Amino acid sequence: MIYKKFRDLELSALGMGAMRLPVLDGDDGRIDEPAAQKMVDYAMEQGVNYYDTAWGYHDGHSEEVMGRALGKYPRQQYYLATKFPGYDLSNMGRVEEIFEKQLLKCGVDYFDFYLFHNVCEMNINEYLDEKYRIHAYLMEQKKKGRIRHLGFSAHGSVPVMKRFLEAYGKDMEFCQIQLNYLDWFFQGAKEKVELLAEYGIPVWVMEPLRGGKLASMEEEYAAKCRSLRPDETIPAWAFRFLQSIPQVVVTLSGMSNGGQMRENIATFSQEKPLDQQEWDALLDIAGDMVGKIALPCTACRYCTTHCPKKLDIPELLALYNEHCFTGGGFLAPMALMAVVPEKQPSACIGCRSCEKVCPQQIKISEAMADFAGKLG
Repeated sequence: MIYKKFRDLELSALGMGAMRLPVLDGDDGRIDEPAAQKMVDYAMEQGVNYYDTAWGYHDGHSEEVMGRALGKYPRQQYYLATKFPGYDLSNMGRVEEIFEKQLLKCGVDYFDFYLFHNVCEMNINEYLDEKYRIHAYLMEQKKKGRIRHLGFSAHGSVPVMKRFLEAYGKDMEFCQIQLNYLDWFFQGAKEKVELLAEYGIPVWVMEPLRGGKLASMEEEYAAKCRSLRPDETIPAWAFRFLQSIPQVVVTLSGMSNGGQMRENIATFSQEKPLDQQEWDALLDIAGDMVGKIALPCTACRYCTTHCPKKLDIPELLALYNEHCFTGGGFLAPMALMAVVPEKQPSACIGCRSCEKVCPQQIKISEAMADFAGKLG
């Protein structure tokens, strides 16, 4: 196992994420606890020492199961991370109640790592609102030793992350972002890594395989990879990409069976960062994958000057591209929760004024109608 230095700790470069544990009969709320225990046992045996769970994973049962699975080991042998569930605005006034329950659910006296969960457009105002005392309370717990290291996870845009960091950056020790070779440009991950570097904040990675989408490739892409590294598996390419980014400390993988875990642990038995040719080839593949689905908006903003409804068309098209590429998901709907109804895709009147000045000749009105339909 590769280990990375974080302050005075040695963290396994591969962490076990507990959002996609094995379940019974396809029911996300019914974790197959014996199978999960076997995975934890194998991970511990192979040197994985970082375990990440959260209040809402598996309908609230992930923390309980991980607490029991890890509880058989001495507390100093593993590092446990969980998060304050600010993805649900109804939780904002419950930080003390939730934190105390999390300690009980996990069966621990302290958390090694604790995060503001999912800083994004939907909740940034509430996270920064001092009346909820979320930051103040968590800092108090850190002073008491019940939180050893405080950080945040973010699915929001770079401007949202900037707002959060301007307020709390001095107290943040790490940040967890969606980072993989496809999102390096598609979701602005490169900019996020650079922003965190400005604050001296190391990167924790979530969705290294983008929910499994990067665990396989079309044959034309796979052949290109094999020509560069004949013995490397396709999932390993995603991890080697991350090993090439100096700011990355922990890569979390939500492994749902023993086979995935064994393969990932084998990959992390040694560090094999990409050379420049391999890096460029992988990003070319990512660009081609996105280009087959995403609309080619360059955010020139000519369209916005001609929209009678004053819609932020480039931003809406970026969310549309994400939603189409992912085949749904929560990112676009979550971001749009912060957008007033009169600026939503459904507000487009189909006048096509924007299309007359679009250099890429995008059928914007059709995209807005399709987006509104996909969102229901």
